[in-house]
Amino acid sequence: MNRRDFMKHTLATGAAATLARPGQAQTPAAPSDRVRLGVIGAGARAQELMEAAQANPGVEIVAVCDAYTGRAERARARTGGRATIHADGREILARNDVDAVIVGTPDHLHKVFSIAALDAGKDVYVEKPMTYTVEEGREIVQAVTRTGRVLQVGSQGMSSALDNKARELVQGGKLGQVTMIRASYNRNTAGGAWIYPIPPDAGPSTVNWPAFLGPAPQRPFDPARFFRWRCYWDYGGGIAGDLFVHLITTIHYVMGATMPETVLASGQLYRWKESREVPDTLNAILTYPEGFTVNLSSTFNNESASESGFEIMGTEGSVAFRGDRLVFTPENVHENNRWVVSSWPQALEEAYYADPKVQASESPGTWPNTITAGSAVWNETGKDATVVHMGNFLASVRSRQQPAENATVGHHAAAAAHMVNLSVRQKRAMRWDFTADTVQQS
Repeated sequence: MNRRDFMKHTLATGAAATLARPGQAQTPAAPSDRVRLGVIGAGARAQELMEAAQANPGVEIVAVCDAYTGRAERARARTGGRATIHADGREILARNDVDAVIVGTPDHLHKVFSIAALDAGKDVYVEKPMTYTVEEGREIVQAVTRTGRVLQVGSQGMSSALDNKARELVQGGKLGQVTMIRASYNRNTAGGAWIYPIPPDAGPSTVNWPAFLGPAPQRPFDPARFFRWRCYWDYGGGIAGDLFVHLITTIHYVMGATMPETVLASGQLYRWKESREVPDTLNAILTYPEGFTVNLSSTFNNESASESGFEIMGTEGSVAFRGDRLVFTPENVHENNRWVVSSWPQALEEAYYADPKVQASESPGTWPNTITAGSAVWNETGKDATVVHMGNFLASVRSRQQPAENATVGHHAAAAAHMVNLSVRQKRAMRWDFTADTVQQS
């Protein structure tokens, strides 16, 4: 960006500020505060979580397991070869030297290992979505209450400075009355559509197929289902379970909302039909009792026409999430009824514009010029939000206090995403029963 472009950008966006990501102070942990982690399901995201955990002080990963031997071996290598590889996650839960576990399995195994870990006296970091079905959410919440253990869900946006700044602006009334939120995730690659490359050594000798299936329907070995599991209803929730749940988590946090009362969605599979059942294009409308509507959209067929992110729109201003930036834009709107009033008798028109109240509310181009507040931009810097989110979990493990993204928060974010999929598959609007804390039965 040259100086002229920089000046244009500055004039367009107004004041800019830097936000550091929130989180616990990174002071060395005492030996008594050391947290020993086990990793159940060591796929690509789980290995990122391992790196995030090891970026925090006082952490040791002592055990890993994965149904594909190649990933288990790579996960062990990320610990400097110190972790033990286990064939089954239950072996990790049986170890007395494991304080907490990262559950990084496919969605359909989240409940199985989360509840087993809680019952084994372990704290849990479970990747989003917390659940595979709506009903599983209440089971996990009850297990946390019963065991008194700590559980955090892995939508790291809640630990970002941008989420917290947006929440401050909304809750402080800076945006006025918020009635509409638009949020999207768009992609345009095979990898973005989860058509991942399959390791050439994948086969029955390197993949524990029965362990992967777990409670899912029994099928013959299929490497595409194993390595591209997000593409199949048996193991995950597609776009809603992977991407929308991130958006919903932030919306609930920023807006102080719990659940939408109604969800209406449509989804289609247009292009990425290889190894796939779930839609590659999804749209949903979520209506909240707090008085706002959310439009969620995602396509895997274009990523440049509209920028992915959030737009929270209020009567006094808007905030937009754009990568590591948060942009506030004031409304500064005025009435302009000249085209209507000019059709009145001239004397009535002149009297109308002589009224001070009209002059204060309308901008016909004849009043003295005024200066209004401009937009503001906040840029987020510091450690990756996943590192901070993991740090917040570790702090909760040490303090024995439930984190901000606890089981109840995770249950509702996932349940809203599940309602999107239920609406698509049942071709009808879904309603939430706030008393029973589940989807309303038709």
